[in-house]
Amino acid sequence: MAPGIPTRVGGAIRWFARALHGFFTHPLDVWRGSLPMRVVTSTVLASTAVLVAAGFLLMQQASDGVMQGKRRAAMAEAEVAFDSAQTQMLTSDLAAGNINEILSKVTIDLAKRGTVSGQYHVLVQGPVSSFRSGGMQPDSVPAGLADQVSRSTGVWAAPTLIAYEDGHTESGWAVGSALNAPGAGRFPVYLVFPLTQETQTLQVLRGAVITTWVILLLGLGLVAAFVARQVVIPVRAAREAAEALASGNMADRMPVRGTDDVARLAASMNNMASELQTRISQLENLSQVQQQFVSDVSHELRTPLTTMRMAGDFIYEAREDFDPATHRSAELLHDELDRFASLLDDLLEISRFDAGAAVLSTAKVDLVEIVEAEVDAQRPFAESKRTPLVVRAEDAAYAEVDPRRIQRVLRNLITNAIEHGESRPIEITVVGDERSVAVTVRDHGVGFAADQARMVFHRFWRADPSRARTVGGSGLGLAIAMEDARLHGGSLNAWGRPGQGAQFRLTVPRRPGGLVEVSPLPVVPADFLEAQAHAAARELPAARLAPTASAADPAQEAEE
Repeated sequence: MAPGIPTRVGGAIRWFARALHGFFTHPLDVWRGSLPMRVVTSTVLASTAVLVAAGFLLMQQASDGVMQGKRRAAMAEAEVAFDSAQTQMLTSDLAAGNINEILSKVTIDLAKRGTVSGQYHVLVQGPVSSFRSGGMQPDSVPAGLADQVSRSTGVWAAPTLIAYEDGHTESGWAVGSALNAPGAGRFPVYLVFPLTQETQTLQVLRGAVITTWVILLLGLGLVAAFVARQVVIPVRAAREAAEALASGNMADRMPVRGTDDVARLAASMNNMASELQTRISQLENLSQVQQQFVSDVSHELRTPLTTMRMAGDFIYEAREDFDPATHRSAELLHDELDRFASLLDDLLEISRFDAGAAVLSTAKVDLVEIVEAEVDAQRPFAESKRTPLVVRAEDAAYAEVDPRRIQRVLRNLITNAIEHGESRPIEITVVGDERSVAVTVRDHGVGFAADQARMVFHRFWRADPSRARTVGGSGLGLAIAMEDARLHGGSLNAWGRPGQGAQFRLTVPRRPGGLVEVSPLPVVPADFLEAQAHAAARELPAARLAPTASAADPAQEAEE
């Protein structure tokens, strides 16, 4: 025997015991969550059905064989006994003795013969009364058998239920015939054979069959558990390896044993893991090269950009002395250099986030004051767009945050709302609870599709590429805002619907390292929910009135 087989069998037995306990405690959960349990249960149920059918057929055939064997033995014994009794009747002097005495003697002789062999009881019907042995009741002889014996010759047999004078009963065979007494007539004689030994034999056989059922079911259950465990263990190992790969443990591998299908599965999983590890390493190296390239280029561009801005500012300040075309060119150069500087700053900031070098410089500040200060800074741009800015804050909302980063997040959200707000009012709401502070920026402009709520934070993503930027954004503002929110341990969420505007929600913990479970403000705007509720309320009465009107139409048509 292989050294690992006892361990595997022991593990299968322990698993089978745990599975049975779990099945009786939480059957539905165990059935859904355990493939071995389904295999074992299906095997046991199918085996039970097969064993029950086989056992039923076995017992039926055994019972029929025992009963037929007993019938043949009873018929043979009865024929010998009837011949002996008939000879005794013929040799008796009927003239010298009473017929009842002769029948009584015949009964006694047959009873002695049956008692010695332990096979039957005797019942002889005389002209006046019946003679019987063994305490057997006369009604133990079936009426059908008595009718056959009284009307015809020969030996007849029939199954019966033997009733005794003490009240108990048992199954048996009744064999009957008639004795001929010359000059006195025919006298029925019955030999009743109890099935005591045969019944005991069938009970022992039935117990053996049931015991065999139980042993086979337990054995089949253990075998099914062992086989299922042998199959499930490699599958489970493959699942664990896949989960390890998904969690980033690229060095985990499955053990390969043998050359069967499971071994090939393990080899395929290992090859896939190696390929994934190679590809991920290549992508990581490429990403590092890209990040380093962006960082290096951004730093290298700062010096020439500074020189260009100095020259651009000099030309911009002297633009009034130029002709109109040069004057306009100086303004465009100044604006594009500002945009280029902003893009370069954003690229540097993104490179810090990618390199993991971004850090917080926290201070306890009132976010309401930061919001109001940023709104005041953006008000000239909002007025140029004819967009009202409304701040809603009931109380101060203090939190330990990096004021510069929070201000940058708010600047990105507010300028984005002004640019896409279609000159409609913009509401900025500040609410805090015990653990966190939330700020929402709601506009009623073009909005975006619901499936774009995550895409808006992608780098350089635009909902409508054909729409021109009016504030000269770099396309990295929302991506940087998301990174700033995550750096605080908070979140930045977006909601939007085409033609119904958008809402962005910033949530930060009041203290660094704090856990934000539920934001103080919902991401879905309250005015949108109210509009949905009003629309549903208007549709409900119409739905209730519609059946009434349709039911009245046929009556009106009939009147017309």
